[in-house]
Amino acid sequence: MRWENGRRSDNIEDRRGMRVNGRGLAGGGIGAIILALVAMYFGVDPSVVLNQTGSLAPPQETHQPAPSSPEEDKLKDFVSVVLADTEDVWGTLFKESGKSYQPPTLVLYSGAVQSACGFAEAAMGPFYCPGDHKLYLDMSFFNDLAKRHDAPGDFAQAYVVAHEVGHHVQTLLGISDKVNAARRRASEAAGNALQVRMELQADCFAGVWAYHANQARHVLEPGDIEEALAAAAGVGDDRLQQQARGYVVPESFTHGSSAQRMRWFSRGMQGGDPGQCDTFQAARL
Repeated sequence: MRWENGRRSDNIEDRRGMRVNGRGLAGGGIGAIILALVAMYFGVDPSVVLNQTGSLAPPQETHQPAPSSPEEDKLKDFVSVVLADTEDVWGTLFKESGKSYQPPTLVLYSGAVQSACGFAEAAMGPFYCPGDHKLYLDMSFFNDLAKRHDAPGDFAQAYVVAHEVGHHVQTLLGISDKVNAARRRASEAAGNALQVRMELQADCFAGVWAYHANQARHVLEPGDIEEALAAAAGVGDDRLQQQARGYVVPESFTHGSSAQRMRWFSRGMQGGDPGQCDTFQAARL
């Protein structure tokens, strides 16, 4: 991916080195952490679990200077460029539709973090919290993406950021509120099905970003699309469940299969039209 000459975002909050005392939890506590870890292994957005486990008491936090290696400095620079690029793309698309885009903040942390959606550990992976309009990322996840999910490469990493930004777009458009309200009224299976459509739409929105970023700034290099598709496939529910327990239960999917995630990312990439990302009206996912 050609990113070095891109604009850097100012919407980065660096909390690396901050230590969060889990004893500051109320309502959820260690049970929330365990539930979220289990959820992560079965393909569930940890923020959904954390949202349902209770309110939080003010956490006890300490901050020490974060040790930084040249590799980490480069990764921070990279995600700042990707975030800025999503700001440019979605800012333009919102303006064209008569709306105003409010960029999210990307929080970089190490180990554990406190968000408006609850306490989270790095093992849960990146997530978006609609309560504070922030994306949370421990950059060590990129190693996991390459090794555990077989998705190395910078464009695979960009896909992760763009997917979480896709959830922010859903929040701004009011989609998240409608889906969450519908899920509260639905059965577990029906609620899971709605969550799958939510995640696949975020994948499609990631594809929309990739299309426009390349059209405007020619960011794509040979092999980049394959990297993003590998990342989408690597975090498919069927693959995660097979790895975690040796069999697959489609009714429990919350993100979509590998094939579905690749399909919807590709759909967004095809023409860059967010209108083509309406997974909720699609007869076939």
